[in-house]
Parts: sequence; structure tokens; C-alpha cells
Amino acid sequence: MILAALIAFATSLALGPALLPLLRRLKLGQNVFELGPKSHQSKQGTPTMGGWLIFLIGATVSLAFHAGAWRPGTDMMLAALLLATGNLCIGFADDLMKIRRKRNRGLSPKQKMAGQIVLALAFAAYCYAHPQVGDGVTVPFFRAEWKLGWLYIPAAAFVIVATANSANLLDGLDGLLGSVALVDMATFGLLALVAAGVARGGEEAGNLINLSVFCCATAGACMGFLRFNVFPARLFMGDTGSMFLGGAVAAVALLLRLPLLIPIVCVCMVASSVSDILQIGYFKLTHGKRIFKMAPLHHHFEMLGTPESKITAMYTIVTAACCLLGLLGVM
Repeated sequence: MILAALIAFATSLALGPALLPLLRRLKLGQNVFELGPKSHQSKQGTPTMGGWLIFLIGATVSLAFHAGAWRPGTDMMLAALLLATGNLCIGFADDLMKIRRKRNRGLSPKQKMAGQIVLALAFAAYCYAHPQVGDGVTVPFFRAEWKLGWLYIPAAAFVIVATANSANLLDGLDGLLGSVALVDMATFGLLALVAAGVARGGEEAGNLINLSVFCCATAGACMGFLRFNVFPARLFMGDTGSMFLGGAVAAVALLLRLPLLIPIVCVCMVASSVSDILQIGYFKLTHGKRIFKMAPLHHHFEMLGTPESKITAMYTIVTAACCLLGLLGVM
């Protein structure tokens, strides 16, 4: 786990400087939303799709450190990687469309949602049929298991789609999603290791250790990526990266039977979605009034005059505290 994180971190630091000029030559620059904060207009043209760096390094290191025999049908690392990669492809298509159209609108909501639902249902069915996952979810703080039966599949699919889109919404400030995802993935990596210890050997323990390696490799890749993404950002992860990270978080949580932990450890992602839903709903109901100055919530703080770097630090601290709470709830 430690080696995977360190190697992914060092590789990200080493390859990042080579990626920046390549993205510039390919003219893969960010198209800033016209109605967004005025301070964001200076970010127009900043290289995007840096999520490929997180994905390629995280995936390569994870596979290199895979322990034990390969069992494609039940291998949790491969399953998590496939879901995250599927989400990355949707994000990549969205980013590519934005660049070609030279505006901040890529795939239509229906196109994006259709792809996400298909992936989510397939992964939910996989978890349901997996001998080490099934239809049960752990209830934090109550040391209980909740059996969902056939309802598990639509519930798990909802968790995947909601988490991926929440991560996508959170990726609105320099270093924000990368910092939060780093803490979240490290936390799930620790939880997977603890679960492997409880399993006491066998295929299940090996699966959980490999899942932990995937979490740590992804966290290490995020850590290295932040070198180029913190304020002022020289590289954005784009929907390519945010969808990958959202898919990775959802996959690991479901494979650990801990989807109910997501609202706790991923509280900042959830806050982005909830604030966006409330803003849109209230705007429609009141014919133009708003709850927040701008949604998602981090833009509200930004419009109040809070510096980007301070918002990122605040969100990271809150995430770390909630992750500790989440660990307390399942230990």
C-alpha cells in the first residue's frame, strides 16, 4: 500500500511537466463557463484532461502491485478499475465535445446520464452476484447489516451515478476535488486493509488487499497531480478526472459494503450535489429567487469573497474530520 502510494506520487510528479506542453500542443484547453465567477475568466485555455495522468498512473501502479492469482470474475481491483474507467470515458467524451464546440457544454444531460446508468446497473448487478458482496450493506455506528434483496441493484446504481456526478460538481476550484479525493481514497484504503484483516486469509482477504492497493495508488496519483492543480492551477483534471474519481469512490464503497458511509466521508461531494439541487428547485419554484449566490456551494463561498485556496483548505479539513468520524462508525 505504502509503496503503491509513493510510486504513484513520484511518477505523477515526474510525468506532469511532460504532459503540460503536450496538452498545449493539442490545444486541449479549458473553456470557462461564461456565467461563472469573474475571477475564473483568467483560467480560459488552461490545459485540461489532466485526469488521464491520475488514471494511467493509478491504474498502472495498481495492476503492478496486484497480489495473488488473477481471478477476473471476482477480482475486486479489476471491477473497481473497470467502473472508474467507464466513467472516465464518459468524462473524456464530455471534455472533448466542449473543446470541439469551444464552449462549456459537452454531452447533453441525457447522453451523459444514459451512459452512467448503463455502467451503474452493470456494476450493481456484478456486486449483487459477487459471493463476497451480495445484497447486504453495513450500517455505520450500529454494527448491523441491512439486506436489500433485489432492491440492491437500483439502490447501488443510484449510489454510483450520484457519487460520480457529485465529484464532477465538486471539481470547480483549483485543487478542490484532488484534495478531497486524496483523503477519501486513503480512508477507503485503510478500511479495505482492516476488512482484509477481519477476513483472515483466503480469496476474500486477497481481494480486499488489492482493493486497498488500488485506493492507495489512486490517492498517490492525486497527491502528485495536486502539484500542478493547486492554486493557481496549471493543469485541470476535467470531467475526465472527476468522473474517474467519482466512479472509483463509489466502486470501492460498494465492494466494501459501505455505501452508507459515502454521505459521511464524502460529505463535501454530497454538499455540492445537494446545494445544486436546492438552488435549481428553489429557482424554479420562486420564479428566479436563489438560496445561494451561486451553486454548487463552493462557488457561494467564492462569491462571498473567500479565496479559492482557503475554500480548498476548508473542504479538505472538513473531509478529513468526517473521514475520522466514518472510521469511528465502522471500526
